[in-house]
Amino acid sequence: MIIGLVGKPSSGKSTFFKALTLADVLIAAYPFATIDPNKGFGHVRVHCVEKFFNVKCNPRFGYCLSGIRFVPVEVIDVAGLVPGAHEGKGCGNKFLDDLRQADALIHVVDIAGSTNEKGEPVSVGSYDPAFDIKFLEVELDMWYLSILKKGWEKLARQMQQEKSQITKVIAKQLSGLNVDEEMTDSVLKKVEVNLEKPVEWTEEQLLHIAQEFRKKTKPMIIAANKIDLPGAFENFERIVKEFPDNIVIPCSAESELALKEAAKKNLINYIPGSSSFEITGKLTSQQEKALEFIQKNILYKFGNTGVQGAIDDAVFKLLDYIAIFPGGVNKLSDSKGNILPDCFLIPSGSTALDFAYKLHSDFGDNFIRAIDVKTKRTVGKDHVLKNGDVIEIISGK
Repeated sequence: MIIGLVGKPSSGKSTFFKALTLADVLIAAYPFATIDPNKGFGHVRVHCVEKFFNVKCNPRFGYCLSGIRFVPVEVIDVAGLVPGAHEGKGCGNKFLDDLRQADALIHVVDIAGSTNEKGEPVSVGSYDPAFDIKFLEVELDMWYLSILKKGWEKLARQMQQEKSQITKVIAKQLSGLNVDEEMTDSVLKKVEVNLEKPVEWTEEQLLHIAQEFRKKTKPMIIAANKIDLPGAFENFERIVKEFPDNIVIPCSAESELALKEAAKKNLINYIPGSSSFEITGKLTSQQEKALEFIQKNILYKFGNTGVQGAIDDAVFKLLDYIAIFPGGVNKLSDSKGNILPDCFLIPSGSTALDFAYKLHSDFGDNFIRAIDVKTKRTVGKDHVLKNGDVIEIISGK
């Protein structure tokens, strides 16, 4: 699973990426500061099962703070898109191709309207951030359309001759975008095209098909960044109403980065996604003022900085993933003595057999049964798992 960060230049996207990953990236207020996609790992919040078993976990990957497990998720920060990217403007084609691998997107928007469509500074409030949301969707839709229409006339004739192959042909054409036959079938039914005569499909129908595929394969969170600037909250409230189908989260990437950096230096205790922090070190007057500003204008007002919520919602709401812990009824530790060392993110609806294959192909091939460690109940291969389950897999040799 990969989460892609998208947005125009100077929207705060690289700051958002660093706040998620604490990776060293170039943060600059000019277009295309990010030329190649930055890659790193953010973390999603999961309620750790250590409290259920009254133990202290030792994660192999990620970390655990006060019973909150932070599970790593790969994140890519793709260079800023500008209007006309699908036509190659601003290195657009390269940037769009970098997004191909992303399963969900977080669109970082300058909700204060302090930069124009090219990412150039303007007076705060003089630019409507709604335009950024619309143009990004248009760029992605046109990109999908260009892939769908590649060699379309030949494909349409082929599909018309082989009526039963329509879903298979289109799924193959868009396979690089994680489109399969089941998804294709549902999209074609929604768009209501004449399946017997694909050669007669109009440009409008093809665009509608492309849009539906984009929504299914690149679901998007809108991170309303720079929420602390003048006029930003009013824009946020308007955007929520204007885009009712989107999850819109008020964010301050700068605040999250400041809190994480302060925690890294042991100046504060801070759990990402929390509404408060505890001062534990000696602060300069400047640091004290900065933290007071964040507490009053971000944490008190919105409950958190929004950065953690954005990646959490991308994974658990948009992609509908759940967290599963491997463990044993008689032993929660691995061969090295690490307690509850792993936590896996898998699609909702996954079965015990799916989880066995996630652990190792041999476990799946030789699956005998599974045990729900919390209840000590034996379950079969078709047992559907739920978030927070601890599962032991019993397999043959």
